Amino acid sequence: KSEKMSPTPSHPLPTSPWPRRGFRLLVLALISSSGLATLSPYRVLRSAKAVDPRTGRLAPALSSLAGASASWMNPFGGSTAGRSIVVILPQLGEFDSSEYCEQLVAILDDLKAARITLRVIGIGDVGAARRFSRFTGLPESCLRVDPQARVHRALCLHAGPGWTWPGAVPDIVLGALLQTLPGGAPDDKALIRAVADAWLNYLLMCAGIGAPGTLSEIFRGYFGDKSAPERLAPDAVVSAGPVTIGPGVGPVKIGPITYNNPWKDEAGYQRPVELATVRLRNMVEILGNWDEYVSDATHIARRGATFMFGPSGELLYEYRSPGVLTYSETMRRPLSFLAPYIGKERALNPLKLDDDNLS
Repeated sequence: KSEKMSPTPSHPLPTSPWPRRGFRLLVLALISSSGLATLSPYRVLRSAKAVDPRTGRLAPALSSLAGASASWMNPFGGSTAGRSIVVILPQLGEFDSSEYCEQLVAILDDLKAARITLRVIGIGDVGAARRFSRFTGLPESCLRVDPQARVHRALCLHAGPGWTWPGAVPDIVLGALLQTLPGGAPDDKALIRAVADAWLNYLLMCAGIGAPGTLSEIFRGYFGDKSAPERLAPDAVVSAGPVTIGPGVGPVKIGPITYNNPWKDEAGYQRPVELATVRLRNMVEILGNWDEYVSDATHIARRGATFMFGPSGELLYEYRSPGVLTYSETMRRPLSFLAPYIGKERALNPLKLDDDNLS
């Protein structure tokens, strides 16, 4: 019997792995050149630009931080080859932003003594940056703003569960829904769906969907935390409409009704409703000045991150927020990661309020 022979190809297939490997390298090169490859946070930030609120001009995001020969420039004045912290905030008009920066402002002198420089980049415009600086006390020299959240997107920061409104829901309905939220519907009708999607994802995160840690942090604000320090100064007074709380966690007045919390004389830990009162104070500032803080509501779902770099840009610490009110890896003591650099006492209790756990 004659056997059927496969025809010999005129151009034999290569047996060497090099053509296949070369094709793989070509694909990787194309991905990298198109920006699809994930860059290190340092490389992203070194190439990013943001607005300096002191001048209103676009500049490198790390200007006055990154200098020649990979050394860092100190925004407090002078050069240093020390470490740097880059904090990426969500919208400046946000619970996370003001709450986090209250802690950071409290340790500015400690960072300077430790030769650690600070750069804070948030979503907003120059007006938002200046108001935020006045409210939190964060120096404008430390602050940069990114109106279009380009830095956040380049770092692939979290923006909620990624839900969108079904196409069957007309824009007129979405516009009506937006009118019930801060800022209302955008004047540009072409932005209605983008803003509605952003609000959808933000509110879903507030409900704990696509936001691990958010609900537990909300509850912690109301129920208190025996392992956390106090959060309100004894003379602090917080007012919101007919509600006045304080001094401290003391008397509460709601219209004509006044009462004292059962824990008003307790000290040394985060009392019930205490952190919620801090957040109420921030909410009053944000909602009362929403239009000044939020110039583009399409980015309200975008979250933040914290990076710490060494003298040559090496990554020493990284944390990316997965939700709302999750700006730190250790929310009961948000600056714990700085303990090796500025000392345990300052890192764990930057506001210097009573803390039985450190006594």
